[in-house]
Amino acid sequence: MPAGASRELAGSAWPGVGAEPLVLVPAGSTEQHGPHLPLCTDTVIAQAVAERAAGLLGPRSDRPVLVAPPIPYGASGEHAGFPGTISIGHEALHVVLVETVRSLALWAGRTVFVNGHGGNVPALDAAVERMRTEGHDVAWTGCEAPGGDAHAGLTETSVMLHLAPHLVRPFDAVTGDARPLVELMPDLMARGVRAVSPSGVLGDPAGASGERGREILEAMAASAARRIGGGRADARGRLLAPGAAPSPGPRA
Repeated sequence: MPAGASRELAGSAWPGVGAEPLVLVPAGSTEQHGPHLPLCTDTVIAQAVAERAAGLLGPRSDRPVLVAPPIPYGASGEHAGFPGTISIGHEALHVVLVETVRSLALWAGRTVFVNGHGGNVPALDAAVERMRTEGHDVAWTGCEAPGGDAHAGLTETSVMLHLAPHLVRPFDAVTGDARPLVELMPDLMARGVRAVSPSGVLGDPAGASGERGREILEAMAASAARRIGGGRADARGRLLAPGAAPSPGPRA
């Protein structure tokens, strides 16, 4: 596989993997996303961002860029009140992330997790920091949409209308708690999503569209590509935007 090429790892045969590739690993979840979005929403979005970021990075990379199969289960305990949610918790996710890096390090030059679920962040911080301490070239970045709402609102609904419209149910009558996440967080941590929003939605999907979703996804992928290409990370292994100051350190 020539330097600068990008491809899905799952479809590759081992002789074509190439020398010391950059491997992007989407990290998602299987959890409720309101009455209108599928349980796989975070995984679908993380994979799409990784694939598009790889496409942007490949032409200017001196090594192959591969996208690994996504990790479809995450730490989703806050959504446990809804049928369909599967959460493996922070401890199990930490082990999965650590062993993924150790295995990839046998042949990959660099590993970057592309995270689509906020509940995975503590496990990502801990696992990536640990792997960097062991000497592995690993980092992580999120699927960031500046100004986006928290969960199953306009942002995710629009992106899913672009990526998988056949999986989006009608949402004209869907309502949720549209307060900013910083206001919601104490209740979410104490009582879970269902106690805060019976529909499971944190935000408002009204006005979502596939065209808006395309624009959001392109912005997410461009942001991820800039962070991955820049290569600068804080102490926990979170990739920084070019020119951004490092974080002061692990949060309490």
